[in-house]
Amino acid sequence: MELQRILSGMRPTGKLHLGNLHGALMNWKRLQHEYRCFFFIADWHALTTEYKNPKAINENILDMVIDWLSVGLDPAVCTFFQQSKVKEHAELHLILSMITPLGWLERNPTYKEQQQELESKDIGTYGFLGYPVLQAADILMYKAHAVPVGIDQAPHVELTREIARRFNFLYQEVFPVPEVLLTEIPKVPGLDGRKMSKSYNNAVFLSDSLETIREKLSQMVTDPQRARRKDPGDPAVCNLFPLHKIYSPPERIEAIERECRRAGIGCVDCKKWLIEKVLQAFQPIQEKRAFWENHPERVQEILEEGNERARAFAQETMEEVRQAIGF
Repeated sequence: MELQRILSGMRPTGKLHLGNLHGALMNWKRLQHEYRCFFFIADWHALTTEYKNPKAINENILDMVIDWLSVGLDPAVCTFFQQSKVKEHAELHLILSMITPLGWLERNPTYKEQQQELESKDIGTYGFLGYPVLQAADILMYKAHAVPVGIDQAPHVELTREIARRFNFLYQEVFPVPEVLLTEIPKVPGLDGRKMSKSYNNAVFLSDSLETIREKLSQMVTDPQRARRKDPGDPAVCNLFPLHKIYSPPERIEAIERECRRAGIGCVDCKKWLIEKVLQAFQPIQEKRAFWENHPERVQEILEEGNERARAFAQETMEEVRQAIGF
């Protein structure tokens, strides 16, 4: 029985960090054994916000693939590919843009939100307005049955579903209507308590050495209400606690919740325990990363092999699309 397909991607706009690891990569690692997975480097998508510095996008690509391999994504069971190396994406994007009503794009709930978040950048472009159509082309190209996303990204997939239905209605049934595969994304706070982001300079990167990770986490802000060791705390407002939920066993989490509230454990001790658990989890990732960093030519080969597999699938899809519209 053929496995159902899923597609997901990342923009190569900088180093990957703990937020990326737990927000996407660990889920991809699980899904690769349950679906036929296509994971792509969204370099054309990166141009929507980084068009003034495209060189930086290219420099991040190999490093991103190394991170994927280091956390356990297996190119023998899933396909890695670079979006811009499969030109069929551009053709399908063009065709879908002809049938997508402008109002659908203007109502995209993240359009204005991202304009506000990225107000320092000039993103009043056609490419930025129309990126959901390119995203739909990415998904539909591989006839994905599902797209793994957090709840905040579900509207993007819903727009793809609408575009798929419209194409199938106007021409003929070519595309499955992809389902939203909701995934629980753990909260990963940055070192200062804000959302972890490279732009905030508060991130723990997958490429950091174990010593750097130890140093960064040791500086992490804890419960602001605990000025002294004897003050009771509240795990709900502590920046460390979300990481305990990821790295600590259930009995330890329960003990921390209990002891913190009655000042039975200090923030320093709590932090030391967490750091050791994070380092323990990171050690195999670091070992794999060291291997792949010493074999960049093999990493490039893996990406090129994935590009070929993705291109072969995309060419078949585009033959169907052209026949459907009579071209």
